[in-house]
Amino acid sequence: MSLAVAIPEGYQYVGAALLSTAWLLLGQGVVVSRFRGRAGVQYPQLYAEKSEADSKKEAYLFNCAQRAHQNTLENIPIIFITTIISGLKFPVLSAAACAYWTLARISYTRGYVTGDPKKRGTTLYRLSYIGLLGLILNSTYVAGGWVLAGISNIKL
Repeated sequence: MSLAVAIPEGYQYVGAALLSTAWLLLGQGVVVSRFRGRAGVQYPQLYAEKSEADSKKEAYLFNCAQRAHQNTLENIPIIFITTIISGLKFPVLSAAACAYWTLARISYTRGYVTGDPKKRGTTLYRLSYIGLLGLILNSTYVAGGWVLAGISNIKL
C-alpha cells in the first residue's frame, strides 16, 4: 500500500517558520557562548558548578542562558514534527503557530538571561502553549486521517 501526499498551497510558509527556529537556536547559541566566555566555564563542562554559580554572577547567568537553550533543544523535535505534519493540511495555521512559538522562545530566553528565571515566564511565552497544543491536536487529526484512510483501503 502506498500513500500519496500532496504538498498544499501555502506550505512555503511552513518552511519559513521552521527556518525561524534555526535562527532562534543560532541566536541562543551565540548568547550561551558569550556568557560562557564571561563566566570562564571551559568546554566540555555543560554548566558552571553550583558553588561557582552561587558565588559568581557571570557563572549564574551562563547557567541561565545554557538552560534556556537546552530547554529549547528539548522542545524542538515536537515543534518540528507537529509543524510538518499539521502543515500538510493546515499550512498557514501551522506556520503561524510555529512562528509564534519561536517569538515566544525569544522572549523566554531574554527573560531567563536576566538572572531571574521567573522572568522567563512572560505572557507571550505562556500563550505559546496554545500554539503548541494546536500543533499537537492538528497533527494528530491529520495523522489520524491518514490512518483511517489506510484502513478503509484494506481489502480482505
